[in-house]
Amino acid sequence: MQRGNNVDKSYMRIFGEIIKSHRKTNNKSMYLISAESSVAKSSWRDLELGNRNDINLSTFCKIAEGLDIPPHKLLKELTDKLGKDFSFTDLN
Repeated sequence: MQRGNNVDKSYMRIFGEIIKSHRKTNNKSMYLISAESSVAKSSWRDLELGNRNDINLSTFCKIAEGLDIPPHKLLKELTDKLGKDFSFTDLN
């Protein structure tokens, strides 16, 4: 697995794809989901596009709540998509 910024962007891009998919499945606009989750619309957009380097735990939990998904299930979905070779400890 590559290390450094390419890895950072890769995992955030995948996370963005996951939350976008769940938002669309729930038929929620970005405006509505950002209001429900208390995450700024611009931040939500950046997350979906993979334009963020990282997020903190409270933001992760707000996103999960906005999507009506337990945080542990959202994290499991992310780790499943990242694969066995990915390690968060390899991130800079």
